[in-house]
Amino acid sequence: MLVMVGIREYNATMIRNLDTALIRTFVTVADTASMTAAANALHLTQGAVSQQIKRLEEVLGCSLFERDRRGLKLTRSGERLFGKGKRLLSLNDEIWAEMAISAVAGEVRLGVPYDLVGTMLAPVLKTYAEAYPKVEISLVCASSPELAAALAAGTIDLAVIEEPVGPSAGECLAIDRLVWVGAKGGIARRKRPLPVSMVADTCAFRPAVLAALNEHRLEWRTVFENGNLDATTATVRSDLAVTTWLASTVPSDLDILSADPELPALPNFSINLHLPKHGAGPAAREFAVCIRDGLARRQQAA
Repeated sequence: MLVMVGIREYNATMIRNLDTALIRTFVTVADTASMTAAANALHLTQGAVSQQIKRLEEVLGCSLFERDRRGLKLTRSGERLFGKGKRLLSLNDEIWAEMAISAVAGEVRLGVPYDLVGTMLAPVLKTYAEAYPKVEISLVCASSPELAAALAAGTIDLAVIEEPVGPSAGECLAIDRLVWVGAKGGIARRKRPLPVSMVADTCAFRPAVLAALNEHRLEWRTVFENGNLDATTATVRSDLAVTTWLASTVPSDLDILSADPELPALPNFSINLHLPKHGAGPAAREFAVCIRDGLARRQQAA
């Protein structure tokens, strides 16, 4: 009789396992405040995301989201689950990475925009190289449109791409402000036509910047546009021109010109992770995990 009771008690505890897939969907919806955005990030239909959230609410016996004018908002129960859910996913991904380390070898080709290499992704590259010493990392730096084309052509294995906020085939890792940048105390911002320096004519920001300038009816001229971030930085430091960067990537010795009323407002941009449609190999999949975790930690520390 005692043995039978023990078995029943053991079986009762076994059914209290959380499905990490449901938790990942919940965290993604909470991060994006949108079922549609979460569906794009997870490569699921909106209906599938809604069903997974409903299933998780049924399992936990509580409502996790409520709607307000700005979109989805966490309930108190959702807020309690959010932090613990992120830690659970982080531990899950860490376990997978550690257990799969012996199987991860070969080469991985990562595409990154020029402005993110030395800022957001430098710590990620170091962490991945230390965790997977058998993997040879090839870093490809180019503009976001060029990286998207390279991923489609199969010449890189995964890419971090800057795109206007909105529907995307990639997974949204962060959203940042696109800002005007100039030399500290500089006068280039007041010159007309406005001297503008961009890294390349394929720069992801270029269409948005030109649209803002034209809508504002502000005359402008190109000072530099030749695919070299260092040269663009030099022209701005020398007060020969202004440029546009994501706010989190602006060097400390330059000024964000957000208080200048003569410069047009610029849209926010997403930093999205793209994997190939035909599927990624083990090295690329683990790199994707490392990038997600690295940018999540960066956002938490900000």
